[in-house]
Amino acid sequence: MKVTFKLEAFEGPLDLLLHLIDKAEVDIYNIPIKMITDQYLEVLQGMQELELEVTSEFLVMAATLLAIKSKMLLPKPPPEIFVDEGMDWDGMDGEFDPRTELVNKLIEYRKYKEIADHLREKETERSLIYTREACDLSPFVQKVVVNPVEGLAIADLLLAFRKALRKQAGRNRVATIHRDEISVKDRIRQVAEYLQERGGRMLFSALLSEENTREEIVVTFLALLELMKMKQIVCYQHKLFEDIVIQAREEGNLDAVAEIEVDY
Repeated sequence: MKVTFKLEAFEGPLDLLLHLIDKAEVDIYNIPIKMITDQYLEVLQGMQELELEVTSEFLVMAATLLAIKSKMLLPKPPPEIFVDEGMDWDGMDGEFDPRTELVNKLIEYRKYKEIADHLREKETERSLIYTREACDLSPFVQKVVVNPVEGLAIADLLLAFRKALRKQAGRNRVATIHRDEISVKDRIRQVAEYLQERGGRMLFSALLSEENTREEIVVTFLALLELMKMKQIVCYQHKLFEDIVIQAREEGNLDAVAEIEVDY
């Protein structure tokens, strides 16, 4: 029976390199590139044998390690070549170190990894704290009785008392309002005069305007009904909801309307 073992998961090739460096307990600024490269390739080989997915990033890093390893085995060229070609040059020991770029990446990656681990620890600590919903504490708040006349002097109270007396004196005033009223008889006479001026025919809307009061409108309707009762006019519409047409009857006598007496 075939048994498959899963290796420790790494987030990327730099994570795997840091793991190998920490496990070997070597200085990150002086990486033994041969030993680390061999261990790195062994891990990749083990992942392939255990049928684990190996991404292209791990293979690129393997190629980079092999390239650095080969450069470390080659004889060192003169310093002038690096200066002319703009390549990295280590001025401390007078030699070009092909591990410099990789070391800088590892240092920066370790810094962000430590920050991520610190944040993860804080998240774990915070997840252990349980809070409850906010409660209404208003019943426990001490009630402070506010003095409604706090800060007022006797002069202020005297002034307010005088204002109240002036308002009370104004309420006792009685005013008489005279309203101009028009009788049904006077409105009948006005309608008769309007019909005579307009040749015995007019529209109902001509009798009213927006300024007329409710009493004036009622009196106008009563006057028209009285004229229809006396057979002096006839009212009709050409169509539904159209304006009412007021027509004087031929057999009527609008001149004698003023002499007619009505009970209201």
